[in-house]
Amino acid sequence: MLLSACVSRYFHPAGPPPPDPQRHALGDLRWHEYWTGIIFNGDKVGFTHVVVSPVPDQPGRYRIHSEASLLIRLLGFGKKIQLRGDDIVNDDLTLVRFDYEYTIDRSSLRISGTQADGRLAATILNAGRTSEQVLDAKSAIYPSSVLDLYPVVKGLKLGAEYRYQVYSGETQSLLDVRQSVDGYETSDLFQGKAYKVRTSTIGHSATTWIDESGQPLLALALNGVMISALEGESEAKRYLALAALNKRDTLIDFSLIKTDRRIADPRRATQMTVAITGPREPPLATDQQRCEQIAGGWLCKISAAPDASSPAPIRLDLQPSVTVSSDSRAIGDLARTLAGNAATPDEQIRRLLDWIHSNIERAPVDSFSALDVLETKKAECQGHAYLYTALARALGIPTQVVNGVVYSEQFQGFLYHSWTRSYVDGSWRAVDPMFAQPEADATHIIIVDGESAADLLPLLEWVGKAHIRVVAVEPDASAASR
Repeated sequence: MLLSACVSRYFHPAGPPPPDPQRHALGDLRWHEYWTGIIFNGDKVGFTHVVVSPVPDQPGRYRIHSEASLLIRLLGFGKKIQLRGDDIVNDDLTLVRFDYEYTIDRSSLRISGTQADGRLAATILNAGRTSEQVLDAKSAIYPSSVLDLYPVVKGLKLGAEYRYQVYSGETQSLLDVRQSVDGYETSDLFQGKAYKVRTSTIGHSATTWIDESGQPLLALALNGVMISALEGESEAKRYLALAALNKRDTLIDFSLIKTDRRIADPRRATQMTVAITGPREPPLATDQQRCEQIAGGWLCKISAAPDASSPAPIRLDLQPSVTVSSDSRAIGDLARTLAGNAATPDEQIRRLLDWIHSNIERAPVDSFSALDVLETKKAECQGHAYLYTALARALGIPTQVVNGVVYSEQFQGFLYHSWTRSYVDGSWRAVDPMFAQPEADATHIIIVDGESAADLLPLLEWVGKAHIRVVAVEPDASAASR
């Protein structure tokens, strides 16, 4: 029922809230742990568990242990996602040190570090490779695990507003957070009265109802598609059985952007014009993709041909990163072996694509980096993009990872997708390693560029909101078939 357009009918004013702000110090919380069940797009997919406890022999410091486990189906396969975090914080919630571990399918990422005097230092471990990160903050740094605790410690009071920065291990970045206490409500969906707290970060907003004891009772995100509800431990863990029985492709059902017009043979499209409505911001402007504002949205024209007037690349398009480890010995050796005696970047690109197409299985397996893909020899589109980008940069070909949507003939609509752009012979060229396309077809609509998880945050503004109408496509194989 929460997925309907009438969510507000299930929440009612609870009358005047207590006159004084409800504040709870970490040492005075009436609870020390809680469990929530997670529902995504109507299916039970996982649980979260949070424990708050004092650190022995360190007065005024607390450990926040958080874990999440999800099992989501994609293309008939179960994708298991596990996240674990340990944050040591001061009694005002500021971050002292942290240790996070993320596992998706068979890939893992571990991040640990410390924060002091506005400077955060982290060590990132992935696929046996260690990277160092240092971030300077403009204000105090908090861990993302305190998003629900911050208004509890600072004060639950109607109309209160808070702004602060958190370190997100998922994106390895500092995020600006804005919180407001917008209401005091009752609901058919939880017991008692609760403060309605809205939390906004870049491209993402969530609403949480927190009771007077400081415990989150219910949370809605992704426009109500993601629901977290307070449950007991055994009920929260029932997701494994329910997810195993679920036969729906949860991610496909949620993310597919259906169109009223079928594109036949999309991989041969050289030109496409689409009308896009829903998101507040337009797709990324590039030399191959130009959008103009129209009533209610944008009219975008995409060309598969590169434009010789493209601007010169920036240095970042050759730099290594955690995800695109172009400076690793394994990547460099493979790139040089594959390039062999190829005389031109064009031939080098074709050899990279041919090897990836023949040696990396196209499978719904997530990866944190190019090294993960090289190790498992399996990847979805993002993993293919990471590996190709790393190999291309190792050969000195400036290459970017780009993210957006592409038309799927199988599902007759647009699906979220990652591919690349390489700078060759004075112009940028869209290259799709997943489809082995040295010049990607025109059904690729770029929304954002970037290879880090933080770069993907603007996509949240599109998922579940975007509508695409195909105005024209060339060649129009659909018309020819008729």
